Order: sequence, then C-alpha cells, then structure tokens
Amino acid sequence: MLSPRIALACALALGAIPSALAQDTQRFRTDKVEVIVETVARNLQNPWGLAFLPDNRMLVTERPGRLRIADADGNLSEPLQGVPPVAARGQGGLLDVALDPNFAQNRLVYLSFAEDRGEGRAGTSVARGRLDADGTALEGVTIIFRQEPTHTGNNHWGSRLVFDREGHLFVTLGDRFDLRNQAQNPANHLGKIVHIKPEGGAAPNNPFLNREDAKPEIWSLGHRNLQSAALHPTTGELWTVEHGARGGDEVNIPQKGKNYGWPVISYGVDYSGAKIGEGTKKAGLEQPVYYWDPSIAPSGMAFYTGDKFPAWRGSILVGALAGKLVSRLETNGNRVTAEERMLQQLGERIRDVRQGPDGFVYLLTDSRNGRILRMMPAT
Repeated sequence: MLSPRIALACALALGAIPSALAQDTQRFRTDKVEVIVETVARNLQNPWGLAFLPDNRMLVTERPGRLRIADADGNLSEPLQGVPPVAARGQGGLLDVALDPNFAQNRLVYLSFAEDRGEGRAGTSVARGRLDADGTALEGVTIIFRQEPTHTGNNHWGSRLVFDREGHLFVTLGDRFDLRNQAQNPANHLGKIVHIKPEGGAAPNNPFLNREDAKPEIWSLGHRNLQSAALHPTTGELWTVEHGARGGDEVNIPQKGKNYGWPVISYGVDYSGAKIGEGTKKAGLEQPVYYWDPSIAPSGMAFYTGDKFPAWRGSILVGALAGKLVSRLETNGNRVTAEERMLQQLGERIRDVRQGPDGFVYLLTDSRNGRILRMMPAT
C-alpha cells in the first residue's frame, strides 16, 4: 500500500487527487508559493504542543493529559505512562513539550501543565522525565518549577518552553486572567517569563537574583498570556507573541528585567469595550515590536529556516486560534516589515506551529478531533 505522501505525489503527477485522499489534502495559494496541506494524524483531543524526536517522530501533547508519539504515516502510540496528573479544566491541562538540548545523550523531555495544588487551586508547572528506550513511558519524572501563587481560575496559564543557547529554559506564564494586575508585581510569577536551569532553580544570569522583593526566576514582567515563543535563529534572542484582550496581541523580544506593560498599557480594550490601563505608552514600559488589532488570538510560532520554502526563509510563522489562520511575518532585524495571512480557508484554530527536520511546516489544530497537519510546497 502506498504511503499518503507517495500517493499524493502520484496523484499530482496525474493531475488529479483521488477523492479519498482529497479529504486529507488541500491546496492553497499564498503570496509567494502555492502550498499543499495534508493531514498527518487525526483523532487528537485538543493537541497543544509538538516536538520532533531525533528519528523524526513527533511527541504531541493532548490537553486532557495525554502524551503520544506520532510517526510520519499518521500512526499514534498509546498514551505514554508517567505523565504527571493535570488540572484539565478551562484552558488548562497538559500544555507544551520540549526536548533537552542533549536529548540524544540523556533522553530528557520537559512538559508544562496546569497542576492541581489542592482546595480548587492550580498553577502552571514544569516537569521533566526520561523517555524510556521503548518510547512508552517517562521515567523518573520530577517537577522542576511551580508558578506561585496558585489560583482558582481556569484561564491564562501560558505556557511555552524554549531552551536558550546556554541550555537554560524559558517558560512563559500567563496572568491567570482574574489576577492581571499582578503581572506588574515582581514578587510573584503571574504574567512573567521565567528563566530556569534545566534541573530547576533560577538561571545564573537572571536580573532579580539579589532582590528580596522579587522572584529570582523572573526574566521579564508585564505580560498577559504568552502562548508563542521561539529563539531567533541568528541572534539567539527570545521572541514571543502574547494574547491581548480585544486587540493588542503583541510580538515582543523580551529583555532581561524589562517590563512589557500589561495591564498598564495595551493596544487593545477590555472585552466589555472599556479602556485598559493608562493608554498605549508610558515611560519605563516597553513597546511591542508588532501588534494586532483586532486580535487574532496567537498560539505557537516558529522562525522558518528550511529549504522547502526559500521565499519564507527568515519569516516568523504564528498560529491563530480565533483568527483561524497562520500569520507569516517578514522581518528586518528587530522590526516586522510585512504580514501575510494564510490558510483561512482551512477554518481551523491553529494551536502550534513547528518546522520539521524535513523543512516542511507542521501545525496542530485545536479541537476535540484535532489533527497534525503538514504544509508542503505544491511544486
């Protein structure tokens, strides 16, 4: 039996796509290239994060608390054992997944998740464990970070995991929605980016290590709900995209110790239509590199560096939930110079965006029947 990929190539060569295959394959025109989007795997319940293993299989999280392995032919493993219990309510559950930079030697996998802390309270936590030789379980799982304080609300958990070039881990954390003013308070982890060692504890170059009134793990503050983060492939700087309210989604390049303004300044308004904070600018608070108004509800991002889409090289690809699209941002240094909105015809909430080892682009769709999609050039 032909694999879906080979069958697709044969169909294209013949100028037609069989009807059974067409259900899983669509063509889209973009500004610079025609693309094919095909389904790699389906029947995932609200998939949230994706990471490629060295053998090109994919670790994928499902928000209810399952971690699976998917291969290029769409085969899904049984849920891996050893995943910590999650608080799967509202926007919470099992969230992002990342491999240790030395995974080939230590097989360590990192997970962010909403953790139940008792009495109806929960917070974003990060755990790590070793993927066993059979790929069926995480062993020796330990929690290396817990967001404080906990909260009874169900929204704005963050949270993306990104390793820097020194092997330390950035974790993006939401403001937990009801506690948004705490994003300005350095004495807690709400609405912050934290920077930790892979075994836990503050990274050695953090800005608040010697302040008694601040959490030592904090890298930057004044954030709302960051669900997109990636390292710039040339500079190694962290770039993020965070949700605004009604408008005001932001692209930022978070610098150590700096304050990105939420909720004192914002380019959006509250869901009621009311003004947020003091306006769009204030001395001592950072401006975004780029913002959206109205909101697209961004989630998941990747810098494209591959050879399959040469016209996209250097672009940032950002998934959108409410917008149901992929936003391609062209950049020049630290500026966003143009935006292209792609794949609106899919009608799917895009939760994560990753560049695969093969140079293709992989997407997660956020639904109860979620899919892994692969985006390829049509010619």
